[in-house]
Amino acid sequence: MTESITVVRCPTCRGDVRWEPASRYRPFCSDRCKLIDLGQWAEEGYRMPAAEISPSEGEF
Repeated sequence: MTESITVVRCPTCRGDVRWEPASRYRPFCSDRCKLIDLGQWAEEGYRMPAAEISPSEGEF
């Protein structure tokens, strides 16, 4: 029986990453790409759009 290896894209550089135990940084291709992504989170580079709620709307 032949196992097929899933290949995903690195979220940082878009390179191919084999999804297997030997790929220690998955879903990233390298430690560098993993740290770049971590830096984006730390600097609040990833944001979700949201509408501001006025204080009167938020009260129960």
